[in-house]
Amino acid sequence: MSRRHKGRDVSGILVIDKPQGLTSNGILQQVKRLYGAAKAGHTGALDPLATGVLPLCFGEATKFSQTMLDSDKAYIATARLGERTETGDSEGSVVENRPVPEGLTADVLEPLLDRFRGDIQQVPSMYSALKHKGRPLYEYARQGIEIERPARPVTIYSLELLAIRDNEMDIAVKCTKGTYIRSLVEDIGEAIGCGAHVVALRRTLAAGFTLADAHDVPGMEAMREREESLDGLLVAPDAALSMFPEHRLSGPVLVSILNGQAVRIEAQLEQGYVRVYGNQDFVGLAEAFPDSEGTQLVPKRLVKTGGRL
Repeated sequence: MSRRHKGRDVSGILVIDKPQGLTSNGILQQVKRLYGAAKAGHTGALDPLATGVLPLCFGEATKFSQTMLDSDKAYIATARLGERTETGDSEGSVVENRPVPEGLTADVLEPLLDRFRGDIQQVPSMYSALKHKGRPLYEYARQGIEIERPARPVTIYSLELLAIRDNEMDIAVKCTKGTYIRSLVEDIGEAIGCGAHVVALRRTLAAGFTLADAHDVPGMEAMREREESLDGLLVAPDAALSMFPEHRLSGPVLVSILNGQAVRIEAQLEQGYVRVYGNQDFVGLAEAFPDSEGTQLVPKRLVKTGGRL
């Protein structure tokens, strides 16, 4: 017998401006209670230190959380120069102090920062959620155990120096998934020759959403006190999938794909994921496999209400 979820059947995406000092799961549970939602999840945790864009998925939207997790991200980070910490951020103890080079200007920093633009290899922090033998690395780190981590390829699309003052600098980063800003800042600190760690981190982009799309929990709580519905803050799941082309279906092929069956169409689509629509409704994601006679569409993630009206 399947276990029934308690709560409302709410579907959609809510973008939260995560405050500092709370975990992503803590915010998720607060918002889930506000909605009385049966099913919810986030799309990749932000450290308690970090603030900014945190998309939360409810109901049918949770089917696309992995796709959203795989999206590009953007951040604004403040780095403290001259200090290394055990965690790579201000939540860890200082393990080394070194003098900041004199005359550190934008002209001096630009050639150093250029080493970290484009495709780079990055060693993940020991204080990350990456797993080794089923346990996150940070659990080993807290026990003083160092695990060898192979470098991983990431892409830094842009790395901009926003400001430099005394022993701090602000940078803006746009990057692929899996990029650790703490590790990036530590590596930049080593390139400068004095070490560095993150003292502030704000995510400005995730899954195509920006801070302009984000809501804060106190504002939502105030809406509840005024007995205003929060449902209007939700956006449809396909709002996070705009990076994929769309294709519309009708008739028998729509019925087949709604039943989870692969279909053939005459249109020549590019290989990869496609947003599928039918009867004006979002159906879900399918994978396109073109050939000389058209394209085969294989359903990957379908929503319950899509295309059925």
